[in-house]
Parts: sequence; C-alpha cells; structure tokens
Amino acid sequence: MIEWEVDRDHLRVVDADNTELHVQGRTLDVSGPGPDIERPVDRTVVATTTELQFPHAIVYAFSLAADERKELEPDGSPLRLPPGEYVLDIDAEIKTYLRFSGRATIRRTADYSRVVVTFPERTRTILGFRSRHELPADTITVPETPAGVARGVSCLSASIKTTSPDRTYPTLRGHPPLLETESSCSGRPSIPDGSGVELLVPPCYESVFVVAPLAYYLQARVRTEPGITPRLRLPSVAREHELERMPDLERTVEQLLRQCFFLDCLVRNAGPYGSNLAEMSLLRALEMDESSLYTATPQERLATYLDVPFSAVEHRIPPWHLSTYVEPEPDSIEALPYLLDRLSLVFTPQTSRLEGRELVERSLDDFYRGDSRGVGQVASVDIVKPELRGGRVHGWLASGVPIDVFKSNVAAYRNRLSYLERKSQSSSICVVLNDPEMAGERDRVESIYRQRADELSIDVRVKERLRTHELASLFETDHAFVHYIGHCETDGFRCPDGSLAASSIDESRVETFFLNACGSYYEGMDLIDRGSVAGAVTFTQVLNDHALKVGSTFAKLLVHGFSFERAMRLARRRIMMGKDYAVVGDGTHSLTDGDLTLPTTAKIQPLDDGGYYVELECYSTRVNGLYYFPHTNENKYAYLCGSRASFMMDGAEVAQFLREAKLAVIFDGDVYWSPELAPRFDC
Repeated sequence: MIEWEVDRDHLRVVDADNTELHVQGRTLDVSGPGPDIERPVDRTVVATTTELQFPHAIVYAFSLAADERKELEPDGSPLRLPPGEYVLDIDAEIKTYLRFSGRATIRRTADYSRVVVTFPERTRTILGFRSRHELPADTITVPETPAGVARGVSCLSASIKTTSPDRTYPTLRGHPPLLETESSCSGRPSIPDGSGVELLVPPCYESVFVVAPLAYYLQARVRTEPGITPRLRLPSVAREHELERMPDLERTVEQLLRQCFFLDCLVRNAGPYGSNLAEMSLLRALEMDESSLYTATPQERLATYLDVPFSAVEHRIPPWHLSTYVEPEPDSIEALPYLLDRLSLVFTPQTSRLEGRELVERSLDDFYRGDSRGVGQVASVDIVKPELRGGRVHGWLASGVPIDVFKSNVAAYRNRLSYLERKSQSSSICVVLNDPEMAGERDRVESIYRQRADELSIDVRVKERLRTHELASLFETDHAFVHYIGHCETDGFRCPDGSLAASSIDESRVETFFLNACGSYYEGMDLIDRGSVAGAVTFTQVLNDHALKVGSTFAKLLVHGFSFERAMRLARRRIMMGKDYAVVGDGTHSLTDGDLTLPTTAKIQPLDDGGYYVELECYSTRVNGLYYFPHTNENKYAYLCGSRASFMMDGAEVAQFLREAKLAVIFDGDVYWSPELAPRFDC
C-alpha cells in the first residue's frame, strides 16, 4: 500500500513499511492518481511541473521509442535527453519511475545529495512508486506437519511481483509472509497462482526445508506424497523432471536454483531493464534466444533450462551468495520466510571434529586484551566445525557454536523486522571504552565513525568507564550500533564497580554491536535474545594488538555498507588468529543501507612486467540478482553480482582507480580502504 500527500511543492510518499520518499517540485501540481505505466508499480500519480528533485539514487533513462538506456554518471556530469518518450528508473528507497514526453536534463546537486530532473517548460509527468516490501504483508498459519509446512512454503512466493525473468531483481521480490504453526490448525491458506510448476517431495521435514528456496523462486506449489522420488512437474508442457532423494537432494536443488536464477538473469536482458552483461555470450554458445524465452510462459522457460546440462553453465555461474544450515524440525519452520527473503539455500547441519590447530593455542598471556593487574576468567566455548556446502557466506540455525559461519536464531530475524518498523527513529553510534589502556582503538574507530557521520545522518557518541547500571542503561537505550572496548569475563562485561551480564537487562534496544573483548560470545548471544539483530564477538582471549587491527578494519567496512559477516570475514584476514572472531545474529544485516549499493572488494597482484592484475568482486547477501559496472579504463561491460571482473593496469591506472573507488582492497596480504592505498602506486 502506497500513500501520498502534497504540501505546496512537496510530495511525500509513504509505503506500508513506513519508508518515506520526499519529492520536491517547482510549480508542482499533483492532480491525482495516474494511469498504468510500462513498469511494475503499486501506485501512480500525475504531476505537472518544471523541475523534480529526488533523493540521491542511481538513475537510468529509458527511451521508449529508440529502445535504449542511458545512465546518469556518478561523476556529476548532467544527462541531457532530446525530445522523446522516456521512463526514468530512480532507485530510491521506494522504487520510483518517472514517465514523460519531451526534453529533459538530469543532474546531481553539488553535494550529491539530490537528483534533479529539469524540463524546459511545464510538463505533465506520471510518477510511479513501488514499495520494496521489506516487511511481510501477512502471517500464514499451517499445521505442524510436513504436508502443512509444504502448503505454507507454497504460499511464500506471493510476495514476488512477477513470473517473468525480472523476478531476479530484488526490488520485485518482497518479503515473504511469515509462517507459524499450530498442531490443531485446520485452515488451508490460499496458494497463489504462481507459475503453475509443482514440486513433489516425500512427507518429511528434511525434503520440504531443502526444496523451499527452489519452490519460492520458481513460484511452485509443493506437494507431499509418500514414497515418491522428488520431482518437478510442469503440467502445461506435459513435462516431469526427477530430482534426487536426500541427502543428494541438497546438491540437486543447489545446482538447479543456481542454474535457473543465472539463466533468468541473462534472459531478462530482453526486457525493459537490459544491460550489456559480460556473461551474455553464454546464451549464444547455448543457442538460446533471450527474446523468445523472455516472452515464454514460466513452464516453457523452465523446460528449456532443464534441457541444459549443469556442466555446460557451471563455469560461468557465480557462487551462490548465502547458505543457511537449519535443523529440519517444527521449531525451525518460523525461520523459513526470513531465509527466503535473502534467497538463501537451505542445508541440513552436519559437523566434524576440529583438527590440528584450527583454533590456535597460544601462550602469550602478557599480550592478551588484558592488563598487568590480571584478567578474570574468560568464558569457555566448545567449538564445532560445520561441514560447509555451496555458498560464499554461511549461517547456522542449529545447535553448537560453529566456526567459519555466523550463528543465528529466529529471534535475530524477528528483531530485524522490529527495527524496520521503527526505523524513522534517530540513529547513533556509541563507542564505549571501559579500560583506558585500550584508548588506541577508541581513538581510531571514533575517527572512522565521525568521518561518515554526516553522510549517514548518524550521531557519534563516546562513553568511558561506565559502571554496571550505566552500561545496562546504554544497552536498553536506542542505538544503531555500540562498539564496546574492554574486558568480558564469565560474569559479564567488566565495569569499575563489578560485572554486568547481558542476560540481566530487560531488553536490548541496541540494533547492532561489536563486543571487542575476550570471550564475548555468550554476552553477544544474550543481546540477540533480548532484542539486538547482529553483532561481532570473540570466542576466547584475543591479543590486544590484534583486537585493534580487527576493530578498526571492521569499523571502516561497516560504515561503508558491508554486512556484518562480510565485514568480519575481511577484517579478520588482518590477523593470524582470525577465527577467534565471529558474528552472531543475522550476519546479512548491515549498519547502513550501503549494501544496497553493492560493496566491492579488489585483489591487486603485482606482475613481473611491472604492471598489476586487478580482480574485482561485488556481491551482496541482501539483494542477490543485481549487476555492477566497474568504472575502469575502456571497460564496456556490466557483471552479475558474484562474478569476478579482472583488468590489467599499470601503476598510474591503479592509483587513479583507487582514488576514485570506494572499496576494500586485498594487497600484499593485508586489507586496506582504497583511497588510503592509492599513494603506494603513484609513479
């Protein structure tokens, strides 16, 4: 549901998620609801004006007559459109389209905070708005049985706004309805029409959980039949495709979802949002016509995809962005909509014993995050090693304390929705220094946060030597992020007057946190249970110098939009014992909306001829399906998120690229922020 109101030259748009969009006009006249336009929208309005201003966003101009697209470049140069019929794609927090006829100039303001569309005369336009649908629109109650859960999973694709290949765009996949179970539930939720595809599985939780991501994306109806081998049924084309039984069903589902999603990403280029993708040559090699596939029915298109051997496309498909390991039992059913919102693969959890020195034993007590007066006992953690399957980032919704994954629970996902509902509240970052001997980290991270504070509209505060009641009050007060620097022991956070256990506070109103203290895992999990969404913790004692390196790098990545898990994965590369650090809660969560702009990493390797091999990688655990365009010399292609783009550069080109880019760089075994590294490559 989109609502709007006009106050003079100001149009305010609000969606059901309480997301607001403010459009400024000059001599603005909004005459009421508008007609449909050539894009999927929730609502349109007719506005006549000479100028419209939108929040900072990526903007594309589509010429309807010439079937071409132009992008407003990020360098500030204006885009001038000759007379014609146009639709502007404005990627604001509420997806916005502007339909008009005539000439126009599009530019950014001097401070890059606004996008301005100017017309040479008063022009009638149609503004179309589509909610990103971050909040679920409904809750579905199903019986606590495999058949009941299968029916519930069949309903979750109702949040996908199209059955075309454009469903690969995250803005066309809203948050699925929530699921809850009742043992005596007799209701039969209405299953959306979807694609008409059916997915048949045995009546067991394992099979239903594993096929849930595939069913959701294909908009398929899931049915259970005793003794059946899992299969896809395409009634309209009289086709059945047999899958595998557990445990091989996991591998089959992973391959099929990756293949269908990838081919949809290529085929969608025949639609209105096409781009010059580097991967498009694969369709030519497979002799597949994107235009006919784009207009085909979902079952016709899927039947064509099923005829392609996975081995024929495997080398071009990017690794999947996210996998989650879930106990297939009734208590986990509630988690499924949250995982499908991130389009996560679902696997059953399996562990193995830790071997060798995977968690390095150390005897450097004098260098631990402690002091000469001694450190109290640090809480011990029994670590398990998950058996990881496909995916870049891995989440763990199962028993045990795992390494190499983020440890989450359903509470973290519920909490994320709660913060979305009240996201209009002011945000703040609070740095807490509870040991003055660690002031070096405080100084460094405070500087990092303040550098980004104005751009992110975040207030930065610093607290020192908080007593137990003061620290408890801080956790019970609204903060976007708390960076705690100090000690953590079996009794909780060490304070000047004793210890504070996170389990003793009534409610955590701190959305996210970093507990950079020895053995903070259990305190972090208690904060998640009491209301937080995500945080970084340690398993055991950490070296003080290592804590400073990880803390400062993590802070830098976090304020530039990296998700918690991805930021921690990069930050802990800086130290030898990086596996002492982990993420709890929803590791896909970001402190800012920056992950919507696809944070990028670069690896730079020197070559024997004096040049450099630069490899770019861009992906998101939140919005899989987008593409990125590397702004390097002579590059003409866009790349799907998750795909790697590589370039050869000389030193001067690398220096220029790093100064203009905002990305994390892996170079000479360490992690840097690009502008800081640029001087090394100056000739």
